[in-house]
Amino acid sequence: MIRAIRSIVALAACAACLRAQDVAAPKPAQPPEGFKALFNNKDLTGWHGWAIHSKGANPADMAKLSAEDRKAKIEEWTDDAKKHWSVENNELVNDGHGAYLATDKELGDYELFIDYKTVPKADSGIYLKNTPQVQIWDSSEADPQGLGKALGSGGLWNNSKGAAGKDPLVKADKPLGEWNTFRIVQVGARTTIHLNGKLVVKNAILENFWDRKSPLPRAGKVLLQTHGGEIRWRNIFVKELTPAEALKALSSSADEAGFTPIFNGKDFKGWKGAVDNYEVVDGAIRCKAGKGGALHTEKEFSDFVVRVEYKLPPGGNNGLAIRYPGKGDPAYSGMCELQILDDTAEKYSKLDPRQYNLSSYGMVAVKRGYLFPVGEWNMAEVTVKGSTIVAELNGSRVLDADLSTVKEYMANSPHPGKEFTKGFFGFAGHGDAVSFRNVRIKEIAAK
Repeated sequence: MIRAIRSIVALAACAACLRAQDVAAPKPAQPPEGFKALFNNKDLTGWHGWAIHSKGANPADMAKLSAEDRKAKIEEWTDDAKKHWSVENNELVNDGHGAYLATDKELGDYELFIDYKTVPKADSGIYLKNTPQVQIWDSSEADPQGLGKALGSGGLWNNSKGAAGKDPLVKADKPLGEWNTFRIVQVGARTTIHLNGKLVVKNAILENFWDRKSPLPRAGKVLLQTHGGEIRWRNIFVKELTPAEALKALSSSADEAGFTPIFNGKDFKGWKGAVDNYEVVDGAIRCKAGKGGALHTEKEFSDFVVRVEYKLPPGGNNGLAIRYPGKGDPAYSGMCELQILDDTAEKYSKLDPRQYNLSSYGMVAVKRGYLFPVGEWNMAEVTVKGSTIVAELNGSRVLDADLSTVKEYMANSPHPGKEFTKGFFGFAGHGDAVSFRNVRIKEIAAK
């Protein structure tokens, strides 16, 4: 009888133990459709250490190292990370110290889901494309330095003061001890963040902390920051976006207030110039192969923002005519021509830097490497204000120029129209079947 009672007690204790284990280590969530897990719930496979703020560890310095020296540094940092990072109950745990944890893989445009749970006085974050950071605070903590803790987590804290995205739009943190969920969409340098289902950052540019004059790299690692207090992570899922998905994400998050379509997708109503050298195909304007010339709006514009999607054939060449007077070569007779070019083509490998895609032709070079593959649609946003022109390509700012300061021109060819304050918008046309669609413009009122 005593043995039977003991057996029953032992079985009950075992069942209680199993129930406790079930509570402590719930079954890991499965990635949503189209997503992959970045954390395998078991170990640090797919991750390495990166003491990113140590001397010589910023991305530019790392890029200068030989492959062998870079490998040695990463191994050193990973050995340190293993002392402070562990896996418990399908959770990635950091004790508040040691090297940050970085993905082995570099990601371009993506959507990221990640859960975190932290402790009082927490201060942590998530680096995107090697760049700080999506901020994580203990929002209930006193903030004598005025860092913004009371505003909550999720802001792009390393952006410049007053810049979009630096502070979260709303406070969305759950109480300490509860799990929080980030949904982050990163396209180019454009960042949109939801925290616990609430929008906290909308389509803000994540500034390049390491070089604020340059856009983020085309691709980079996700880093999990360690900053003095324990933090736990789980359910780390990523979906890498195709160019079409990236453009859809950009379009859905961009503010379209004030923009007016200037192409109706059917015919050339509202346009003039070389109309016979263009055609409308599948809702897009396309230059006829072997034809060209400037196709431009009937209306003139002074200061404006224009958004346009374009698709290049192999080796394709065209241009955006800015403040064009209606005659002559837009590159010279107007304020400028922003080059539209398949600059990945071998035949263009030795051009002047002021001739590549979205350069101000012959005047100002762009940051290269942000064009989608040939045959994919790209999105350009161009802001023209006074003598300045800013161009964004697929979410990354690639040109920021004041043409009034340009004194040297390619091949010493003058640009007599660069001081124009008003003119038509259009397409330059250089004989290749380049397509344009979703053309819309917002005029900027003079102050």
